[in-house]
Amino acid sequence: METAKHIIDRDCAVITIRDLYKSFGNNHVLKGVNLNLCKGENVVVLGRSGTGKSVLIKIISGLLKPDKGYVNVLGNEVDKLDNKALQDLRLKIGFSFQNSALYDSMTVRENLEFPLVRNMKHLSRKEVNISIDRVLTAVGLAQSKEQMPAELSGGQRKRIGIARTLILTPEIMLYDEPTAGLDPITCIEINNLINQVKEMFNTSSIIITHDLTCAKITGDSVAMLLDGTFVKEGTFDEVFASNDERIKSFYNYNFIK
Repeated sequence: METAKHIIDRDCAVITIRDLYKSFGNNHVLKGVNLNLCKGENVVVLGRSGTGKSVLIKIISGLLKPDKGYVNVLGNEVDKLDNKALQDLRLKIGFSFQNSALYDSMTVRENLEFPLVRNMKHLSRKEVNISIDRVLTAVGLAQSKEQMPAELSGGQRKRIGIARTLILTPEIMLYDEPTAGLDPITCIEINNLINQVKEMFNTSSIIITHDLTCAKITGDSVAMLLDGTFVKEGTFDEVFASNDERIKSFYNYNFIK
């Protein structure tokens, strides 16, 4: 599918985070985080397990409330929204879970249909079928419509999970460890799919990962989260040109094993 190259609009931030703090008891996870996501941009948040990457995207989607700070998504200050406004905002945010979060008792078609008919009750059966076919074609699995999740490989389940997120045509995609548990070849396929999604669906994305290959392939910019704050931001090469020993050790752990 040919698409025009998507342009990053640096003058239009779809997510703005300022001075964000979040603790769980004495565990201070986020300690003054600042981040911008521009329209049409893929931002990769890198960090070791337990550094608060997943907490960050849960706050962005309103699943967790910050202790302190400002989080604005598509013009809405998230923690100030009532339940109805928050639900409306979430329809504009696609969340790709680490485990794909498919319903095992449903076919692929039924998994894709579920969020569509639940949130867009006005659609006709024909419109629902067109939407399903469109997202399955986009992720390269048009032939898998009647299969059960158990019949799919890990990479295929990941693709279907992304398709189910895309069916509501979100403006923002949040990817949580998109390549976790996948073999190297499938990882490359998923990384390429993330870039294709941006071009086909005009999304802006935050990609949470500790996989440097994923960061290098998918990230327009990279933010390194260490000790509760972003210690370095820029392109992949700019971040890893740092003399910070913590960043060097993260790189070496990934690429020198």
